[in-house]
Amino acid sequence: MSRLRIVVADQAEAIFYDSPSLEAMPKEVAHISDPLAHLHDRDLMSDRPGRSYESVGGARHAIEREDDPRHREAVRFARRIARRLDEARRKNEFEQLIVVAGPPFLGMMRQEMSRPTRERVVHEIRKDLVHSPMEALRKHLPASAAEMRPTTWPRAVPAR
Repeated sequence: MSRLRIVVADQAEAIFYDSPSLEAMPKEVAHISDPLAHLHDRDLMSDRPGRSYESVGGARHAIEREDDPRHREAVRFARRIARRLDEARRKNEFEQLIVVAGPPFLGMMRQEMSRPTRERVVHEIRKDLVHSPMEALRKHLPASAAEMRPTTWPRAVPAR
């Protein structure tokens, strides 16, 4: 079992690293991607928005969609990442978790992660480093356990 799991993610890719300690070089253990994240909105929707008549008069207008297909796909991908982490946690593949993602996607991951997995989060980095070299990631990792800042992961989200 690796002591530390690091997940670096954005809306299209997630890279999972294991490391026996903060001082050791993280080793990539998995990489998943979402090919739908690169599609245009028009490719994610089945058709154009519907049309409606104005309540007064004969004017017509398009009905606005209430859901954003890009956001919906990002939530699905965050759920995939959370499931992968849950599975690894159940297999005792890691004791502690560091999560690295840009603020919007970090929030999606928070919502999708189960409580037992969230409880293993010891540090978070609010930066999109998925396409950065390993040296950039290492610069943002804490140098020691004393530098790990408390996470802001919500504890009130229902367990999955």
